Amino acid sequence: MPAPTPAQPPERGTTQPSSAEGKRYQTSLLTAQDCRSHIHLILGSNPLAASRATQSLTAGAKPIIISPPNADNTNLHYTLAAQIDSGAATHLSRPFQEQDLFTLGREEVNHVVDAVFITTSTIPSGENDSSILTAKSISEVCKRNRIPVNVVDCPDLCSFSLLSVHVDGPLQIGVTTNGRGCKLASRIRREVAASLPVGLGEACDRLGGVRRRIVQEDVAKEVVNEGVDDSVDQAATFNKLVTEEDADAAKTRRMRWLSQICEYWPLKRLAGVTDSDVSAILESYSKDAPTPTTSSPSNGSASPPTTKTGRVILAGSGPGHPDLLTRATYKAIQAADLILADKLVPAGVLELIPRRTPVSIARKFPGNADRAQEELLEQALQGVREGKTVLRLKQGDPFIYGRGGEEVDFFRNHGLGDKVVVLPGITSSLSAPLFAGIPATQRDVADQVLICTGTGKKGKAPVPPEYVGSRTVVFLMALHRIGGLVGELTRYTVEEEQEETPEENGTTVVAKPRPRRRALWPLDTPCAVIERASCPDQRVIRTTLEYVAEAIEQEGSRPPGLLVVGRACEALYKPASVGVDGKKSWVVEDEGFKGLDLDDLLPGDMAGLSALS
Repeated sequence: MPAPTPAQPPERGTTQPSSAEGKRYQTSLLTAQDCRSHIHLILGSNPLAASRATQSLTAGAKPIIISPPNADNTNLHYTLAAQIDSGAATHLSRPFQEQDLFTLGREEVNHVVDAVFITTSTIPSGENDSSILTAKSISEVCKRNRIPVNVVDCPDLCSFSLLSVHVDGPLQIGVTTNGRGCKLASRIRREVAASLPVGLGEACDRLGGVRRRIVQEDVAKEVVNEGVDDSVDQAATFNKLVTEEDADAAKTRRMRWLSQICEYWPLKRLAGVTDSDVSAILESYSKDAPTPTTSSPSNGSASPPTTKTGRVILAGSGPGHPDLLTRATYKAIQAADLILADKLVPAGVLELIPRRTPVSIARKFPGNADRAQEELLEQALQGVREGKTVLRLKQGDPFIYGRGGEEVDFFRNHGLGDKVVVLPGITSSLSAPLFAGIPATQRDVADQVLICTGTGKKGKAPVPPEYVGSRTVVFLMALHRIGGLVGELTRYTVEEEQEETPEENGTTVVAKPRPRRRALWPLDTPCAVIERASCPDQRVIRTTLEYVAEAIEQEGSRPPGLLVVGRACEALYKPASVGVDGKKSWVVEDEGFKGLDLDDLLPGDMAGLSALS
């Protein structure tokens, strides 16, 4: 339920306006209210009054309709009459009186009504028809006494308005145009609802039940309420590294797995979650579950011989948008007998998989990456030995931080080297900057590109690259430890500050200063966080190294994402915003990516072929 909010002073992080002209609009604070047992006063007896009464009843409120007989020369609406006859609603067949606002409400709130809906412009008042109250006068009394009031077709008189709502079980999706076009809101709501898979509301209820059960069985009291608030995105710590030394990791293993399912699984698959799926989630990574181990190289007795050996295809699915798949990878998706997908492969790509093809999504989450990798390799090995074509579907390119080389080596060690095919993909490390309008190289700006990881093996910090003014650096797997990375780029590490030098007898002496040869990165170096590149919910945060950690902390996480650092970040983008302290802070671009919607530019036959593909 939106409530108008006053204009606020500029914050350190700003969101780019969504209109092409750059115009900014006053928006509302959207809330979901628990209205059970609330008293809603509805003035009028027309069809809109009936609609308001129905909405109140649906939300658990108790509507009281006030209208004198034959008000506005109309009879009581038949829906209202049915609600009144059933006892669901109360009807006061008399003129409205101002004291009704303060006498008809609940006892626990001193009899003040909880909300007022005015469905007509003039309200009869007093003993005769010549005495009337205008909607404006009632609205002023309500606002003065902080009683929420809604007036039909008069946004200026409302302290709240109702949304055009799609309801599917516990799932509600509301749309508002803030009084600028309610019929358009209804159209948008219908379009959004039509795009959702059937059964999504039931899935919300089912997965919510799983979460509550995990909380009861596994999780300590201090984190019981984690993840319940619908108003926030994933926290910046969503993919925070979990080490083997973390004593509490076992307690939250199933909860972390459930969180990853909700974030990465396609909505269509979530909507199809069954009781057996729920059981599998609950049984996953239980305290007593044995840890699977990677099998040793085949010695001829590991499995019975088969007449036919299958093959493994390692394929990159690109940065996200399905149109960025290579034709070779698309053919592999259509031909595979079994698909083992990384969790980062987006829904648009997974939807291309034929229904007949079994799909397993990696159960990777912080603290479980190696174990999940072992599970996938075991599945792939079993599938190949059964004569199947197994597709290992990865995001980006298999050999750019995709562990593709390790997997090739694994299959070679099991005697399947000649059964492995690797297909390239468009790596997000080079395409994501493009989708954000950042040319990784440009004359007089950047003449070299460096691709780095922000997290080394077992969570160890990698060696930080030195500053080169003409270099663009792309960091993958870095956002969950952005504070540490910025510190390593802009300051010397402990290892660089001092070096232990052994004496001739092998003992160690006091550390000696080490020459500071690495050029440090200036804090005002431009950078950009690019999340879900090429997807409809793409987001870009433009800032500098000084503010990037604060920006991610405040804006939350929308994985997967990467960090681009260097002057190229401002080659085509000129920062205009300033923070409250007069320095550049950050700007959020949250319009999604629409650059590949080209079907309307194609001839009719070509557009049809594009849709089929």
